[in-house]
Amino acid sequence: MYDIRWIRENEALFEEGRARRNLPPLAQKLFELDDVRRAAIAKLQVAQERRNAASKEIGQAMKDKNVARADELKAEVARIKEDFPKWEEEERAAVKALEEALAKEPNLPLPDVPYGKGEEDNVEARVVGSRPTMDFKPREHFEIGEALGLMDFETAGKMSGARFVILKGALARMERALMQFMLDLHTDQHGYTEIDPPLLVRDEAMFGTAQLPKFREDQFAAGEDFWLIPTAEVPLTNTVRESILEEKQLPIRLTAGTACFRAEAGAAGRDTRGMIRQHQFQKVELVSIATPEQSLEEHERMTACAEEVLKRLGLHYRVVTLCTGDMGFASQKTYDIEVWLPGQGRFREISSCSVCGDFQARRMNARYRPAEGKATRFVHTLNGSGVAVGRALVAVLENYQNADGSVTVPEALRPYMGGRTLISQ
Repeated sequence: MYDIRWIRENEALFEEGRARRNLPPLAQKLFELDDVRRAAIAKLQVAQERRNAASKEIGQAMKDKNVARADELKAEVARIKEDFPKWEEEERAAVKALEEALAKEPNLPLPDVPYGKGEEDNVEARVVGSRPTMDFKPREHFEIGEALGLMDFETAGKMSGARFVILKGALARMERALMQFMLDLHTDQHGYTEIDPPLLVRDEAMFGTAQLPKFREDQFAAGEDFWLIPTAEVPLTNTVRESILEEKQLPIRLTAGTACFRAEAGAAGRDTRGMIRQHQFQKVELVSIATPEQSLEEHERMTACAEEVLKRLGLHYRVVTLCTGDMGFASQKTYDIEVWLPGQGRFREISSCSVCGDFQARRMNARYRPAEGKATRFVHTLNGSGVAVGRALVAVLENYQNADGSVTVPEALRPYMGGRTLISQ
């Protein structure tokens, strides 16, 4: 969310950022909306001042026994009072029009984000580990899970439709083990505080993290003014909404393992089989609230924390910097972590770590008081998957599969699996 005053003072920078996102110029349209808003505010102020002045003049006219003048002034005040609601509505409409226009526009990319139009222009930052060697043709995760009798899409479909799955037995336990392993790692060794947040949030919370209004069709509504969370980023980030923090409290690092719900409205025909793109899935989320001076370093730190999950699971992955045409709406810069899937023969996203600057903080009115100085400043927010649990399960199944259809349990998960080392029929 932008401050129109900042856009007026930095028009060239604003338009340059939009051009790098492959968006057309917008500043002049926003200025026109702001001019209407300013004019409406000015009209109200002038009317209010005239009403107050006329009221005083009535008293003076009565004192001077100038009845005609007093009646004239009373009529003027009455006309102003009659027209005032209309002018107030004009002001509200003008303010709303500008706010809605600003709310629909994405964040500006940082200068070091590579320019591009789509995922083909993303830049590989590093590759970690190596592909597993297999002397057999690797299968995809759903083939492995269905052959084991532990992954049931058909029954889930009868209950809920497409993009749902039932996990059974050892695979249900492995999904639980993965979440517990990630949460323990992030809380015990990475300094995050675990939160158990609501899964239902109001419009204001979804607006604060920028899921609304632009991405309404991607969300699941849950009754009047409630939404199922698409990610724990929403409740975790909104824990500081409408707050003024002290600088010494920052950075705040939060994590949560929750169910997430996404309509996948724009994913028709993509990943229709398997667990890659589900309406309901488990994810461990990482959120940081930082000062502007801390946020870029915090972004690197958060990404490293997510990477550590994959390192401990012994998975081959790469980190890519998303280009300007592929990054998310609220992001200034995003790293995607992509894990190697032998069954698919390619890398697939398992985590996105983004720094958002003060973009979300302005929507939430989340500020902090610097140690030096009295004026408050907006915090910077960051979020990342630490990591997507369902996709981690997919990666484990495909990377640890054996020729006989069994799956070796990664060493890091064995304490959470009761010491079990193998999943087989």
